[in-house]
Amino acid sequence: MTRFGDKRVDDYFWLRDKADPEVIAHLKAENAYAEAVSKPLEAFREGLYREMLARIKETDESVPYRRHGWWYYTREVEGLQYPIYCRRKGSMQAPEEVMLDVNELARGKAYAGVDFWEVSPDGNYLAYGADFTGYREYTVRVVDLRTGEPLPDRLERVDDMTWAGDSATLFYVQQNAAKRPDRLFRHKLGAKRDALVWEEKDELFDLNVGATRSEAWIVATASSKDTSEVRVLPAIQPEAPLRTVARRRTGHEYYVDHHGSEFWIRTNDKGRNFRLVRAPVTDPAPRNWRQVMPHRKHVMLEDVDLFQGFWVAKERDDGLLKLRVTDFATGEYHHVGMPEPVYSTGAGTNAEFDTGTFRFVYTSYVTPRSVFDYDVAKRERTLLKQQPVLGGYRPQDYDSAMLMATAGDGTKVPVSLVWKKALRKGAPQPLLLYGYGSYGYPMDAHFSSTRLSLLDRGMVFAVAHVRGGGDRGRLWYDEGKLAKKMNTFTDFISAAQFLISQGWTAPDRLVIEGGSAGGLLVGAAANLRPDLFKAVVSQVPFVDVVSTMLDATLPLTTQEYIEWGNPNREKDYRTIRAYSPYDNLERKAYPAMLVEASLNDSQVPYWEAAKYVAKLRDLKTDSNVVILKTILEAGHGGASGRYDALKELAFTYAFVLDQVGLAH
Repeated sequence: MTRFGDKRVDDYFWLRDKADPEVIAHLKAENAYAEAVSKPLEAFREGLYREMLARIKETDESVPYRRHGWWYYTREVEGLQYPIYCRRKGSMQAPEEVMLDVNELARGKAYAGVDFWEVSPDGNYLAYGADFTGYREYTVRVVDLRTGEPLPDRLERVDDMTWAGDSATLFYVQQNAAKRPDRLFRHKLGAKRDALVWEEKDELFDLNVGATRSEAWIVATASSKDTSEVRVLPAIQPEAPLRTVARRRTGHEYYVDHHGSEFWIRTNDKGRNFRLVRAPVTDPAPRNWRQVMPHRKHVMLEDVDLFQGFWVAKERDDGLLKLRVTDFATGEYHHVGMPEPVYSTGAGTNAEFDTGTFRFVYTSYVTPRSVFDYDVAKRERTLLKQQPVLGGYRPQDYDSAMLMATAGDGTKVPVSLVWKKALRKGAPQPLLLYGYGSYGYPMDAHFSSTRLSLLDRGMVFAVAHVRGGGDRGRLWYDEGKLAKKMNTFTDFISAAQFLISQGWTAPDRLVIEGGSAGGLLVGAAANLRPDLFKAVVSQVPFVDVVSTMLDATLPLTTQEYIEWGNPNREKDYRTIRAYSPYDNLERKAYPAMLVEASLNDSQVPYWEAAKYVAKLRDLKTDSNVVILKTILEAGHGGASGRYDALKELAFTYAFVLDQVGLAH
């Protein structure tokens, strides 16, 4: 494809035709090659799988939460791939009612995903969205929980949904052919035709819908990467017209919740890191907004949870996460204390509005996921459950730290690390460096029991919190998107150089990893500085950026113009062309690579990985292995079953450990 005088022929374009038997044969041949070249690691890989599985409590259940007199929870059973959704009436001592067993839905299928479900306010109906291909195209079905029988209602291509207050009406957002969620419908149970409530025609915007925790309002939001518009209607009047809170204005994002006679609105009208305002539900226009919390230059207001007697703000204070609790009656506030310097926290499942407790989740690189109930009045927390790690895991055997690398322009880039104390001798050692750096998503610390298989063999795990992510607020995101996207890649390289200079690792012991937009990151880094890395793990990678962003028929392309730019404009084309990994492959030596894809991926088509590997093999001058592994029955998230997903991870870890001499 030629743009703006850039002459090029895409020799691998044919790999885009999923219906071509030769393409499927090519992918199967690549999978056969992947198995053949990794055959010497087969026993090690199986051992890794068994080792990681042995740390997991296979029969387990989630912490139950209360809603309208029912206790809801999820169970997993040893030997079964999928969760079982359950509830009990009144107390956890009451008889169990199985609402949905995903294992039954998955019978005879290679893939099954139930990514969202919701019980009607009266507790009588369960609506759930199921996908059996991995393409993230969900069909919603409804079950009468009183009888266990499915209703004939069937809603196709659903992206989001919520119940109205009458427990007989569902609001749902449907995707169009390009997978953009663009139409909001109202569905009455049993109805043959649904009412179109909102059609969003601007291709930059997606729709979503939900209900406030107070259950008083249905909230529909149209949002692009930098602008939003919210419309509301009373939940008990599902046929009422939608009412706009504030008219759309480019660059203005705002999000709405409800308390009493007011809407509470998180808005960036006075600064990129958002402030909090409130307005009467009778007239919530911006002229009536009254400030609750001001915009702060170094503090990102990420979210707000409203309850009857208190509210909780999730703040990112120069990168550090904090939970700020405020009493409605007195206006007094305090922060919930956290025990470690490197951690992640946020709201858990808080289904009830009138409560005195706030459920939150805490984790770190060394502390397993922990669920707490926080008594707001007493300022006391109760640990409800910590993720069990079998096999005698001891947190005190591991350590973590947050260090600062310096980018080429002087910007300080955070790099977090975790390692096993007894294996840290001070000399350079194998290290896996992970990165993402797009869409404003932060890469917060989290515990992984599977990661112990790396740490216990002497590998350090690190994350580079590069610009383009949300690790240090919205301004951090702005500095790594559009025309400034190159900062993401040079930050990552600076982080790698820093870890090498500080003696944490060496180029022949450094493996880098990224998925989706993180695959773009590691692909660009490997093009810029292949000498820095021993190996690359690139998962469902967004590497063919120019071609994808030029094809408006593909899912998600037009919405992404605000993230990457529109390459139909010459300036944006030049920017994207300068870093697109596929377009910048050269005849030179590259690190070893494992590239993983999924045939039914709707976010990043499989062909990006397939084309990238084919072109890389033709150009590279080294003898390092390049593996393309494609799951033929899954989508962007990989295998759906928990055991299948663990086997895929064992393959990845075996490759990583083998590359740095730790496959033992």
